[in-house]
Amino acid sequence: MPDEQTLTQREGASTAPSQAASGTGLELKSLTKRFGEDVAAVDDINLHIAHGEYVVLLGPSGCGKTTTLRMIGGHEEPTNGDIVLDGESLLGLSPDRRPTTTVFQHFALFPHRTVRENVEFGPKMRGISKAERREKAITALDMVGLSALADRKPSALSGGQQQRVALARVLVMEPKALLLDEPLGDLDRLLRLRMRVELRALQRQLGLMFIHVTHDQEEALSVGDRIVVMHEGRIEQVADPFTISNLPENVQVAAFMGDNNIFEGTVTAHEGERVSIDGGEAELRVLAPESDAAVGQPAAVSVRASAVQVGEQAAGANGPNQLLGEIEVVEYLGDLVKLHLSAGGRRLVAKVPGDRYPQFRGKEGSSVRLSWKEEDVRVLRA
Repeated sequence: MPDEQTLTQREGASTAPSQAASGTGLELKSLTKRFGEDVAAVDDINLHIAHGEYVVLLGPSGCGKTTTLRMIGGHEEPTNGDIVLDGESLLGLSPDRRPTTTVFQHFALFPHRTVRENVEFGPKMRGISKAERREKAITALDMVGLSALADRKPSALSGGQQQRVALARVLVMEPKALLLDEPLGDLDRLLRLRMRVELRALQRQLGLMFIHVTHDQEEALSVGDRIVVMHEGRIEQVADPFTISNLPENVQVAAFMGDNNIFEGTVTAHEGERVSIDGGEAELRVLAPESDAAVGQPAAVSVRASAVQVGEQAAGANGPNQLLGEIEVVEYLGDLVKLHLSAGGRRLVAKVPGDRYPQFRGKEGSSVRLSWKEEDVRVLRA
């Protein structure tokens, strides 16, 4: 358990730097963080986040998302680049002097203090009078729906309630940006689902800039206005949830988002808007009017699991965008069935409506015909 001084430094206060000269929102400019000579945890990233926007930094462990958040919050100093909020650089400001506050995965509530006293702690450290900080604390607890529990100790609260206290404790500082570092990681699945909804509703209510770090694709898609997918310290794609999910730009994004079947092969024809690719187990045909792919060049494409049509085995599957596969695992997920398949040593996945479960139950080892439309094939950058 951190001491109270340490916690104050971690959560920060709302004391802002001097009045912004120009520009609004948060700007990351060529932001870089190196550990030693050869390890670039964050590698020259550029990103603008507007006030009132909910942005999610998404990626696997070690991709640089948490390091980026820590640099914004002042818990890490960048090696190069700048962090500018409303026209003023934040470099050199300690966490308690930045207009940002961080909600960490581990709530770190003071067990000997009541809920209200936990929320009052930050204003108290800033020298705010007892009456004013109590009023601020109750207002913050109202925001998260916990004013009725103000006199309870943290041990008397559920995990979700403790998370909301942690949110109130940073909201009371009236930050310009709220930084959330894997905020739902310590909660069970049902609480995570509930807190996702509450976080999104709270952000809409407050109109604050939220910057949320997670490795959970579903969590990112459910809360973010925009998603920033990172890989090996770099930004691979920035887009709204629909685009990230359905229109990945490159192999890294398509692979990380899951449920994308990725084929790599060689371009065999490019006629008008159509590109044909020899993908080994399948001939792939894609509508790609903007593609400059030339015959003989390597190419990679993705096909969403939900775009794969699964039918009974036919005499053959020799046409474009179809092949024969074998069912390895059948997952019933309520409103859908997820089929894990293999085809010529390649692992594939398909999603079909949940009411088809009786058709596939117990059919592991059976052969099925897989097909998809050419407009559902997505050409990827390397």
